[in-house]
Amino acid sequence: MSTPDVTVTVIVYNDAERLTRAVESVRRQTHANLEIVISDDHSTDATPAVAQRLAAQDPRIRHLRLERNSGGCSVPRNRALQIARSPFLMFLDSDDELPDNAVELLLAAHREREIDFAMGAVQRVRVDNGRRSTWMPHLVAERRTLEGIEADPRLLFEHLSTSKMYARAFLDRHDLRFPEGIHYEDQLFSAQAYCLAKTFTIIPEPVYRWYVAPFAASETASISNQRHKLANVRDRVHVQHLIDAFLAESGHESLREDKDHKFLKHDFRMYAGDLPYRDDAWLTSFADLVTPYLDTLTPGAFARLPRAERVVVQLIRDRRLPEARLAARGLGHGVGPRRVTADADGRTYWGDRVPESEWARRELDISDLELETRPFPSAQFRHEITEITRGPGASIDLAIRTYDPALRLPVGPQRATLLIAPGGRRLRVHFRLSPVRPGLFEGHAHLDLGAASLPLHGFAGIRHPLLRLQHQGLSHTGLLLAPLTFPTLTTRVPSHHLTVEPEGHAPGRLQVRWEPVGVTAKLIRPTARRLARPRVRRAVRLVASALKQ
Repeated sequence: MSTPDVTVTVIVYNDAERLTRAVESVRRQTHANLEIVISDDHSTDATPAVAQRLAAQDPRIRHLRLERNSGGCSVPRNRALQIARSPFLMFLDSDDELPDNAVELLLAAHREREIDFAMGAVQRVRVDNGRRSTWMPHLVAERRTLEGIEADPRLLFEHLSTSKMYARAFLDRHDLRFPEGIHYEDQLFSAQAYCLAKTFTIIPEPVYRWYVAPFAASETASISNQRHKLANVRDRVHVQHLIDAFLAESGHESLREDKDHKFLKHDFRMYAGDLPYRDDAWLTSFADLVTPYLDTLTPGAFARLPRAERVVVQLIRDRRLPEARLAARGLGHGVGPRRVTADADGRTYWGDRVPESEWARRELDISDLELETRPFPSAQFRHEITEITRGPGASIDLAIRTYDPALRLPVGPQRATLLIAPGGRRLRVHFRLSPVRPGLFEGHAHLDLGAASLPLHGFAGIRHPLLRLQHQGLSHTGLLLAPLTFPTLTTRVPSHHLTVEPEGHAPGRLQVRWEPVGVTAKLIRPTARRLARPRVRRAVRLVASALKQ
């Protein structure tokens, strides 16, 4: 048999349903001289039968079945490496795909000049709503060839092994293989590849299609989405220690601050967004696991974080765990603290006291947020629903509390408005916030969702109410946080099934879901979608233009 140009390894475990899709994406490649190794980590479902059927259909496909399950990605990849016959290697997970020209594009980069690996853009596809986005787009925005990772240490954020095509000679020269017996193996493997490579090329075209199921059930979620497991935290911290040791041993300690910043900004940040949903025991164990590692990070890595994230990190390190849970709500959305405290020098700190240590004061000092002087539209308030009561029909009564930590609002009652816009049609509900004490207001709003004006073709989607304040002719619109758990409310409104529920993730807002039913779902919406197609819209515009003449 002639030597194929590229070997694409497809690793799989108990994924008979999606394996065919992954393999077919490789068979469709515009560069056809390749081999496909299906490396099965001893599946117990129909995966072996599917793999054998695919191998019988195409002589380029080889089926490798491990004698026992390894519990990870490394062993099936390494075993496939042992039998791969090509000078260039790629890796694909069975739940993902390759764009049709991925192999052609990456192989062309290798043939242009001698490089150790080529990498391209990763297209993320959310399986719950089909939305597409580019993973780390700023890192793959333009074509470039780098002489080592020091030329752009930000690439440590792009730690996927599947977005790259490696020269077999490069991997063999450094005996570079996936670390076995650990999770998050991609992070260590990619850090090693970046540091050991003398030259690598980045292309902006998509070379990998990553299907993401962010809200999958815990038993089916990917390893990276099993953040509720403390073992997951332990594994992630363990691999960071391994990367740190490699950087020291290989003479790349100059990258340590960049790598530490990546851990804080990416790895720790993923857990931080989930903290509001964790109980006290979990938070205590989490702090026990991460704090010793946080203590080893370079000071400059913390300084590069946004202030709100630095606050959460420090509250964890100071074991102020209930406050860390509060601070984590609304990260990245300009949600303010409930209270702030000033010291004798006029510095402002998160929370109800001045921190004790010099380091804690530096990290919890939020003076740079300029809460008292920033423009009113970007002011930081904190709006919380404290009670939800079901009213008649599709209405709910909300008890709302607004925290104004910088005392931006004048003394006295404030006019406020709830906003929600299903289908782009805004429903406004005005109510009053009354002062309880300086910096705290409370009020009640009656939100009748049955009064929302929906499009004639119906609306299928989710919306979250916002809260708007007015002051001196300026308006401020902010998130409205809800109780993290409350009984789901369901009812019917014209042609729709309506659900009011906890958001269940992210900030934890009040979530309202509309689902068309009856004639609207079966006839009106499908007709509207057909009429909304670009070809139909162009035809309508042409007819309208002709009628005007």
